Amino acid sequence: MGRPDLSRRHLLAAVGGLTVAGSFGFAALGTGADALTTAGRTRVRYWNLFSGGDGYNMIAMLDAFRRAEPDVAVSDATLQWGSPYYTKLAMAAAGNRAPDLGVMHLGRVTGFSPGRLLDPWDMDLLAKYGVREEDWNPALWQRGVIDGTLYALPLDIHVQLCFYRRDVLKKADLLGDDGLMVPVTSTTEWFDVLKKARKVQKKGLQTIGLWTNDQNFQWWFFVAFYTQLGGRWFNDANTEVLFDVDKATEVLEFFRKHVTDGYVIPGAPTGEQFVNGAPFTWEGNWSVPVFSGAKLDYGATPLPPVFGKQATHAESHSFVLPHQAGRGGAANEGAHRLAAYVVKHALQWAAGGHIPAYTPTLSTPAYKKLTPQHEYVSAMDHQATEPKVWFAGSTGILAQDLGPIVVSSTMGSAKPAAAAQRMKKQLTKLLATKNPMDGRTAAQGGASA
Repeated sequence: MGRPDLSRRHLLAAVGGLTVAGSFGFAALGTGADALTTAGRTRVRYWNLFSGGDGYNMIAMLDAFRRAEPDVAVSDATLQWGSPYYTKLAMAAAGNRAPDLGVMHLGRVTGFSPGRLLDPWDMDLLAKYGVREEDWNPALWQRGVIDGTLYALPLDIHVQLCFYRRDVLKKADLLGDDGLMVPVTSTTEWFDVLKKARKVQKKGLQTIGLWTNDQNFQWWFFVAFYTQLGGRWFNDANTEVLFDVDKATEVLEFFRKHVTDGYVIPGAPTGEQFVNGAPFTWEGNWSVPVFSGAKLDYGATPLPPVFGKQATHAESHSFVLPHQAGRGGAANEGAHRLAAYVVKHALQWAAGGHIPAYTPTLSTPAYKKLTPQHEYVSAMDHQATEPKVWFAGSTGILAQDLGPIVVSSTMGSAKPAAAAQRMKKQLTKLLATKNPMDGRTAAQGGASA
């Protein structure tokens, strides 16, 4: 199927009628024409969305690259996380002012019009700098493949975890001889664990933090447990909704029970409560530096397989090549060189809680010493991800539309069965909706692995 050109005017309409390119600072960012510095070093312009601890770790990795590869001058810029970042990246690619290298959540790649707003990776250049497909988890690698072509090089997976305090669980006899939380394989066992923990915890605290009124976290948790039940979203051709309302209702009832049985205080600050003594909290792995910095005696495991099958929600940061007219030459090779270096030297990145995508890192003695990272590294092998459609991905339309429905059920303003029906109705609507980037539905887009 031929793909109509995506003009800058069309893109402006797609992202909400933005009209002033200068408001994004494009004039100061330059174009591919300035790839070489006067000193003869290759200049690589790199955009990312990393702030906080992730930002510090990325800076450390870039500095290590600069020391190791002094002939490449990296000009890096950190932009605002979320939709603002993706809007700017799309505008830059459509206006031929894109950086040489960018970061993207892997779930957003399908909707970013690969081949139009993203350029494919040069497999020969990646091989030249030591990137081999066999060094990645197969399922993770294939998420970056669209129509048989690699458009995203995974840097990590970041997952939702069950954090637990050893000091509390020890009192409740919920630790094994290895010092890890006792295994949980059913909803009955899970609520028994919560009941025992509540008996010994500090008064005035919740037993577990679930981000009950946050649409993103509630959606991520739903994806995990719906996947544990073997739930499907669409058929392989993306022409039919296969969403199982009964399975969805079972998940939503599970969430709601945490509130009705008093294990959660809706709206309570989850991380703060955990630091102050709450036995459990479900958080992203990016909370590891926070809890380690607080010097807690804690552990972290993938979300409990209460429905029998292990699956924990996972997204991934990945490197992409934003579209440039006439991409090639020294700057393009420099982008491949930089990305290859960072993914292969990601121990610093692992310190921030993320699981490195480059699997040889996981077997190194240095990684095995990281605590609690080594406890949840198995999540790499049972990732629960959103469907591979244009409206999915971090901060994407799918989370924006379905997340609030999950919240409404968890918080009690909607019955779980009714909420599940609303979710299916919304999925049907989204499947028929055209991607504003290229005017095609999920079925017409044909994301393939």
